Amino acid sequence: MLDHENQLEELVEEIEYLLQSKSYAALRETFLTMEPADIALLLEETGESSMPILYRLLPKELAAEVFVELPSENQEMLIVGFSNAELTEVLEELYLDDAVDIVEEMPASVVIRILDQATPEMRKSINQILKYPEDSAGSIMNMEFLSLKKAMTVSDAFKRIRRIGGDMETINMLYVTDSRRKLLGVLSVRDLLLADEEDLIEDIMDPNVVCATTMDDKEDVAQALSRYDFLAMPIVDMENRLVGIVTVDDAMDVIEEETTEDFEKMAAMLPSDKPYLRTGVIDTWKARLPWLMILMLSATFTGIILNHYENALAACIVLNAYIPMLSGTGGNSGTQASVAVIRALSLDEVEFSDVLGVLWKEFRVALLCGLCLGAANFAKMMLLDRMLLGNNEVTITVCAVVCLTVMFVVVFAKAVGCSLPLLAEKIGLDPAVMASPFITTIVDATSLLIYFTLASALLGL
Repeated sequence: MLDHENQLEELVEEIEYLLQSKSYAALRETFLTMEPADIALLLEETGESSMPILYRLLPKELAAEVFVELPSENQEMLIVGFSNAELTEVLEELYLDDAVDIVEEMPASVVIRILDQATPEMRKSINQILKYPEDSAGSIMNMEFLSLKKAMTVSDAFKRIRRIGGDMETINMLYVTDSRRKLLGVLSVRDLLLADEEDLIEDIMDPNVVCATTMDDKEDVAQALSRYDFLAMPIVDMENRLVGIVTVDDAMDVIEEETTEDFEKMAAMLPSDKPYLRTGVIDTWKARLPWLMILMLSATFTGIILNHYENALAACIVLNAYIPMLSGTGGNSGTQASVAVIRALSLDEVEFSDVLGVLWKEFRVALLCGLCLGAANFAKMMLLDRMLLGNNEVTITVCAVVCLTVMFVVVFAKAVGCSLPLLAEKIGLDPAVMASPFITTIVDATSLLIYFTLASALLGL
C-alpha cells in the first residue's frame, strides 16, 4: 500500500524510466507485487498517454481489478481504445456489481458497446439491476452468490464450493435455499470446516437470517452490515426469494457517498457525484448557486428587523457592536445541536417520536451553555469594554441586555437545531438540509428580535 507521497513520486519516476527504456518485463514484475488500488493510482499519475500501454502489461485478472479502481474518466478512455476482444476479456473478469457500476457511469455510446461485448447472461443481469431505483439495495447488489440446499452434506457443499466458488466475489457466507430459491438459512465456511463431512447442511445452518429486500434503502442496508459486522447481506425479493447479496466493500462505498452528500447538503450545496478537482467550474456554480440565492433572499428578514429598530439603534449606538457576536453564537449553538441530531438520525439512535426527549435534553444543555456564556460575556464587557477600553456607554443595563439575549438565543437556537432535522425526517426530507446555513438564517433573525425586544424593555428605547 502506498502511504507516502515521496514513495509514490519515486515509483512514478521508476515506472516512467522503465517505460522510456521499454523494459516491459520489469514493469510487469513491479506491478505484480502491488495492490490493484495502488496500481490504479500510479496509472493516474503517469497520465493518459502512458496509461493504455501500462494497462496492457497487466495479467488478465489483475487488469480487471485495476480497471474497477480507476476513475470513470480513465475507464471510458481505456474502453474507447480497447479492441472488442480486449473489452470482452475485461468484462469476463468483472464481478456483476462492478460491471453495473461502470455501466451507470458511462455515456450511452460506451454503454452500448459494453453490452454488445457482454455475455447474454451478464447483459440480462445488468439490465435487471438497472431496473431497480437508484437508492435501493437492488441497485448495488451482486447477483452472483453461492447457495446450498439443506439436504446436502458438508462434503457435497465443499465440492460445490470448489466447482463454482472461484467465480464468486465472496464465499465466506453461504446461503441455503429451497427449489424455489426461498431463503432458508445461512452458514459460514468456518461452520463447514468445523463440521463432520457427513453432517447435513440443514443441521448446521442458522435458520434466523437477517436479510434485506431489493427495495430497501441502500444506506439502511450499509448501516445494517456495519451494525451486525456482516461481510455480506442477503437480498430477497418480495416473495422471500434470494436474488443477490450486498458485500461490505459496496456498503463502504455507499456510506462514503452518503456522507459526502450529507456534508454537501449541510454546507448548502447540491450533491455532486464527481471528485472536487474533476468537477467543472460551471457544475460547481450550479451546485452552489441555488442555496446561496435562497439563503440570501431569506436574509432580507434580518434587514427588515434592523430597519424596524433603526431608531433604537440610533439612540443606543453601542448595541450595534454586539450584533455579530449574538448572531454567531446563535448560529454556532444551532449547528451543534443539528449536527448531533442528524448523526443520531443516520445511526437510527433517535426518531421523530423522541422529539420531546431530544428537546428536553437540549433545553438543559442550552441553559447551562447560556448561563456560562452570559456570565463570561458580562465579565468581558465590564472589564474589557468599559474599564480597559473606556467605553462609558457599556453600562450594567446594556450588559444585562446583551447577556440575557445570549442566554435566550442559545436556548432558542438549540431548540431549532435539534427539532428541524427531526421534522425533516418525519415529512420525508433529508435531515442534512436542515443544517448550518438554514438554521443560522432563522436564528439570525430571531436573535435580533430577542435583542431589540429586551433592549426596548430594559433601556426604554
